Amino acid sequence: MQPMERQPDLKQEGLSMLQESLQSIMGQGELFSKIIEFFPYPIEVYARDGTAVMVNRALLAEFEVRDKDMVIGKYNIFQDPEVEKTGLMDLVREIFKGRSITVTNVKVPVKSIKENYKVENLDINSMYHDVTGFPIIDEQGEVSHVAILFITRRVYKGKVNMIKGIKYLENNWDKTYDLSEAAKAANLSPSHFSRVFKSEMGITPYNYYQKLKIEHLMGKLRDTTLTVKEAFEACGLEYSGHSFSIFKKHVGVTPLKYREMTSK
Repeated sequence: MQPMERQPDLKQEGLSMLQESLQSIMGQGELFSKIIEFFPYPIEVYARDGTAVMVNRALLAEFEVRDKDMVIGKYNIFQDPEVEKTGLMDLVREIFKGRSITVTNVKVPVKSIKENYKVENLDINSMYHDVTGFPIIDEQGEVSHVAILFITRRVYKGKVNMIKGIKYLENNWDKTYDLSEAAKAANLSPSHFSRVFKSEMGITPYNYYQKLKIEHLMGKLRDTTLTVKEAFEACGLEYSGHSFSIFKKHVGVTPLKYREMTSK
């Protein structure tokens, strides 16, 4: 169950050019649709009320959704409980107000997608995206649409037993780390579970658990009603230089810098 790494190669300059290009041809319906349709990365376009009005081939292929009509006119980002769960709804609303925002390492609700779109053969346990949302401005300077671009960072595929162990860690990230319980969920001995986990995932169960905590901390840091210290405490992490170093190792910037970047 090796993680499939797909590093994003779209720089900010490229994203800005994409946004400007889409704005310049927004009124040319057929051309606009073709650019969205054949863009190599998954992209979705929403009307002002949050309803999906366009999805491209790359997005449908990513999740093996059979027909774009299952999404267009039916999915509304403001009514998606999964977006609420991730704590990203406020950022989504900011995009619809005219801000361009990028959020990294967003866990994709694979189970919900499989259920909602009747996807039976999607052999994916978990997936993480970098997500960039930007407004498309009309000639009057108003937000006419919003485009959301998805760059796949990591995809995990694997065996049923290991998936159960991973699910245990994901469902208990806020509790004290317990290798025995994670191994029990996978029907393996602790030593066997650790060995197979490292072989399949490329990291130890503890490092995966630690990474989950960091990803939840990223969500808490985006909640500006919490102080940075309160965000750490909410995730069961010590507010210390050591924890700051672990965060920077995973994310690339300090917690304070991350908050600054995501609260502009």
